[in-house]
Amino acid sequence: MEMGIRARTGITKAHSGAPSRNGRLIPALAIVALTSFPLAGQSTHTTVRRHRIEDSSREALAKAETAIDKGNYGEAEPLLRQVVAAHPENYTAWYDLGFVYHQQGERDKSIAAYRQSVAANPNVFESNLNLGIALAEAANPDAEAFLRAATQLKPSSEPNRGYKRAWLALGQVLAKTNSDAALDAFERAALADDKDPEPHLLAGSLLERKQKPAEAEKEYQRALALNPSSPDVLAALTDLDIEQHRLNDAESLLRKLVVVRPDDAGAHLQLGRLLVLLGKKDEAIAEMETGLKLDPSNSHGRRDLADFYSDAGKYGEAERLYSSLLSATPGDPALHYGLGKCLLKQKKFPSAEQELRQAVALRPDFGQAYGELAIAADGNKDYLLAIQATDLRAKYLPETPMSYFLRATAYDHLRDIKQAARYYHQFLTVASGNYPEQEWQAKHRLIAIEPKK
Repeated sequence: MEMGIRARTGITKAHSGAPSRNGRLIPALAIVALTSFPLAGQSTHTTVRRHRIEDSSREALAKAETAIDKGNYGEAEPLLRQVVAAHPENYTAWYDLGFVYHQQGERDKSIAAYRQSVAANPNVFESNLNLGIALAEAANPDAEAFLRAATQLKPSSEPNRGYKRAWLALGQVLAKTNSDAALDAFERAALADDKDPEPHLLAGSLLERKQKPAEAEKEYQRALALNPSSPDVLAALTDLDIEQHRLNDAESLLRKLVVVRPDDAGAHLQLGRLLVLLGKKDEAIAEMETGLKLDPSNSHGRRDLADFYSDAGKYGEAERLYSSLLSATPGDPALHYGLGKCLLKQKKFPSAEQELRQAVALRPDFGQAYGELAIAADGNKDYLLAIQATDLRAKYLPETPMSYFLRATAYDHLRDIKQAARYYHQFLTVASGNYPEQEWQAKHRLIAIEPKK
């Protein structure tokens, strides 16, 4: 019986992802998946090279390919090992064995088997492609040579699809060392299949890394024209618009993305963060709440929502979220600070002071926390602590009119008239009419505490 390599169809490319600055996964350079062989006799496949083997090995290879087609890799492996032991020149069996090892997660064995297949017949597109991809996954520099070889060979079926996959894989390998050559490879992949946005998406990502946003945008727009509802393309363009401070454009794209992928928690969370920047707090909170319903364990999203609640004056909701987050990470000074501020806004001065003390204990240079601690201490009538905290704040942050006023009133309560008068005067010097209530109070207290001249 004549046996040979045939390319198996229906294998899709695999994607990898990386965190954006916005806490969301965005498209990264990905390695296309390995191909395998089909059952003998499938009409959509063409034999690349033929040779004869004995009946027992022919039967074992046929059974192995049937098992591969069904995903029974453990069953296929011993059969294929039997064939290559009897016929070490059988590149088909070596190729299938390489595929089986790869599917079983045995990368080194997979590479060794693919090398045997290529050594037995170096002129087969599929074996060069799969060996190149396996080597790329292992970060082996030999990958480039075999992927280049694949681009010069003829796939056994669907040549345009095969060439596209080879050029894509080569481009992703070259992107690490030769970006111009990588861009050329992506362009060749696009020529092989002018309906697939993937080559343009990968080219755009690489151009962004090269700090060429205008060229990257052109590639993303080409990809978007091919697939206007592609989540990956919409996400990539969104990130680019945010980088270029085109927030309204980014908002429009993100709104499309959450329609295309309504169950994508990351997209809702990113839209929420963006809406905050645009001053649309209520819409932002709604998007964040939707994202967290989809992914309740997203601690970054829960933290952002707590901050948004606080900024929007929803202190009770913020308090509950901060408390929940602190139960998981009690050593986080920023969370203690956030909770302390919410408690302070609700005039829960003792609890606020406790949280803010924790914040500065965990981070002794936390200037903002010292400022809030001073206010909490003042609310608790702990005027010495209020003065100490205000002085510590001044070590890390510039003085403000209200820091002078807080000292003045604290000293006033402590009946230190000299210091109170000093800080009332400093406050009035810098207030410039921006604090009318406090300015009125300062002037009248000075009349009361300073001797008449």
